[in-house]
Amino acid sequence: MKYNKKIKLIILNFVFFISLAAIAQPGSEVSHKNNSQLSQDLSGFKWKMKMMLPGEGVKAGLHELPPEDIETLVWNAAQVPGDVYTDLWKIGAIDDPYFGRNSVKAQWVMHYEWWYSLQFNVTQDLTDQLVRLDFEGVDYACDIWLNGHFLGSHEGAFSGFSFDINHAIRSSKKYLASSNILMIRLAPPPQVNAKVAGRKTPWFGDYWRDLIPFGIYRPIKMVYTGKTRIKDVYLRPKIEANNNAKVTLEVEVENTEAEAKDITFTSTIQGKNFKSDIITTVFTEKIAPGKHTIKKDISIKDAKLWWPWDIGKPNLYISKLSISENKINHDFKETTFGIREVKMEWNPGFTKDEVSFPRTTLINGKKIFIRSACWGGPPDIFTGRTSKEKYKKLIQLAKEANMNNIRIFGWHPSEIPLFYELCNEAGITVWNDVIPLGTGNLSHDEDFIATTIAEGVAVIKERRNNPSLIMMEGGEEMFLRSGDPKFTRDFLERLGKTLQENIDLPYVPDSPLTCEASQEAGYKPKEAVHALAYFYNMGHAPMEDWINKLDFPIVPELAITSVPNVESLRKFIPENEIWPPGPSWGHHWADLDRLRAQNFDTFGSEKTGSLQEFVDATQDAQGIIFQLSIEHFRRNKPKTSGIALCHFITYWPDMKWGIVDNYQQKKRSFNYVKTAYQPVLINLQFEKRRWSNNEAFNGKIWIVNDFYKEYKDCIASYTITNDNAVVLNKGSFKIDKIDENSSKKWLDLNVDVLKKVKNNFHVNLELKDKNSNLISKNKYMLLIGNHTAAAKEFKAMGNEIRQRNATYKYSNYNQFFDKLTGENGEVYESETDTIIARGFKTKN
Repeated sequence: MKYNKKIKLIILNFVFFISLAAIAQPGSEVSHKNNSQLSQDLSGFKWKMKMMLPGEGVKAGLHELPPEDIETLVWNAAQVPGDVYTDLWKIGAIDDPYFGRNSVKAQWVMHYEWWYSLQFNVTQDLTDQLVRLDFEGVDYACDIWLNGHFLGSHEGAFSGFSFDINHAIRSSKKYLASSNILMIRLAPPPQVNAKVAGRKTPWFGDYWRDLIPFGIYRPIKMVYTGKTRIKDVYLRPKIEANNNAKVTLEVEVENTEAEAKDITFTSTIQGKNFKSDIITTVFTEKIAPGKHTIKKDISIKDAKLWWPWDIGKPNLYISKLSISENKINHDFKETTFGIREVKMEWNPGFTKDEVSFPRTTLINGKKIFIRSACWGGPPDIFTGRTSKEKYKKLIQLAKEANMNNIRIFGWHPSEIPLFYELCNEAGITVWNDVIPLGTGNLSHDEDFIATTIAEGVAVIKERRNNPSLIMMEGGEEMFLRSGDPKFTRDFLERLGKTLQENIDLPYVPDSPLTCEASQEAGYKPKEAVHALAYFYNMGHAPMEDWINKLDFPIVPELAITSVPNVESLRKFIPENEIWPPGPSWGHHWADLDRLRAQNFDTFGSEKTGSLQEFVDATQDAQGIIFQLSIEHFRRNKPKTSGIALCHFITYWPDMKWGIVDNYQQKKRSFNYVKTAYQPVLINLQFEKRRWSNNEAFNGKIWIVNDFYKEYKDCIASYTITNDNAVVLNKGSFKIDKIDENSSKKWLDLNVDVLKKVKNNFHVNLELKDKNSNLISKNKYMLLIGNHTAAAKEFKAMGNEIRQRNATYKYSNYNQFFDKLTGENGEVYESETDTIIARGFKTKN
């Protein structure tokens, strides 16, 4: 049996290196056209893992295992890229941390060190070659050995790192002599985020429980080059007159030898997703020993610009760069980029005494209204559970929802290259917190600050060729937790200055910048706002009263929650806790009080009669609040220039913010957002959602156009119906011209039709062109009721929520399950019979 495995391994390695022979070998004469970088991706399922007490792995000698040995065959199976928890779940060492309250049971994992091992063979001749081991991302701290040689250590989840390994690699045509063993020690993850802020994703916040992720979450590659190699390539675009562009090729190159070398650079640029001529540039530079940055301007005539999908085509170019010496190949780099320029202008209607930064985004000279949502990712907090297919589907869903932007905010990391590639191709822009700073209380130690900023530079340099990346942000709610606002401001401004030395993009230091600490730091009263008060101050005011008071240049977060679909709930909530809600609902952040209250505000009922009724109501409530808020801000353009919902997705199955759940299932709220984010939107402005039978309904019909396209000779129509779809009133009116990039009120609506309506009534709107083709449609559900009385009852519900939070503290889900511990503190043995969620009907 062992013999058969050995033969199989020899065959696999032979096949692999036969395939490598087709790739350009460093130190050989190869045409630029046929060139590519020789590399070996070590990703896959051949990895092994072993648990050790902290500090005991080295004492036991794991790093000294002979590369020919087979001891690691009995270690547990693992996958790279991945994460520790997913590897343990797959082998049965822990129960699924996403299910029920299992994450609490898995907390022991983060108190051990985990050793990852890979055995592989190298059979090629390494004469005149440099072999480098590239780690694209390890979360968080690791030590590396190759064949017993200590290569080094690294801390920081987002910065890649490399080791030259010629001294440690074993290469031979003979099987045993070609054996290599790579050993990685993952340290237990840090337990205090403030000590690693900006270098590790925060593992706290009201959408996760205390289980700290860690693992080798990005690929590890062996790269073969000549003695001179390419370290980095940046294609810096500049749009010029007459549809031309200049691209500055900035190449960081390293000569590892002791003498200067005449190195020939061969560059070709051509369209990637469109046909174009090939632009070839060849030049020679004398490269002294060490690292150097070489710059070369390349002219592109009739340049095809990269645009967001709602303004133009997301045209992409591909750059191929090879370096050689006397026609002998040294290295090669292929890069996808786009030609676009991003600038910011001041929002009209706000003075510089009210705001500190221009917040209107211009891409290639055209203003865009940002229709966005916070990414809330990665798709899985345990990265070993995600996939390329998940990323593809989520980006498709974002575009389906009519978003032209995704905001990666500072509780989550900058995404992997695949995310930006998909956004580049889809024409979706990215608003990026460069590094996740989930605390405002950073160390003042200069080494700490410099290391954190260096992490940010590493992140932005890796991502800067992506044309989808249009805006940088430095922090996320840092001032909300800042004990020293002045220091926090100085740090964020220093971070931004350093980032902008490496990329031509706008930068703002933090969001929201409207809190007390932000004002103390010197920011203005009308900065970007986080519109979260409706949720966190639930009951303070009905949705329409709250929304209509919001007046800010940009809204980086607008938050409201809902429950995933019943089908999804059954995947992570135990059956005996499904209905009425059991503690696993609370563990997954279902705030049952607020969900009931927002249902009441939306429908006049808490909607707790059944599981399906409650789930649907929370999703419709989330969607209606998002719809009315989005339309409010879009009508206010150009004074308001963008809005990001909180969130698009979340990174585990929770009861919180997303409009797409962790199983990539759309909530009902998704379609409300899709409608409200139509680039051309017919919409209705009204002062309240509850109307009396004795009053006339009145509202205003608006049309918002985000396209750079005029619409002439259109027809707008409205229809008002009752709950039985009986038409109460309808009408239409002509529109001579809808201007490009505009927002305008077109009709004051006043109709006396509510006398016989019992509960709800509906307003449907349509906009058609002169050929009766539908341009936009919209719909609204409104209530028969007393606005003042409902607001009073809503406020009473809010007061009850605040009183309960004062007793239990927000996030303590014992407040929903009083009978779990009993009135006298006794713990019940059987949760099934005793847990009854407050305000929900019991099982029959």
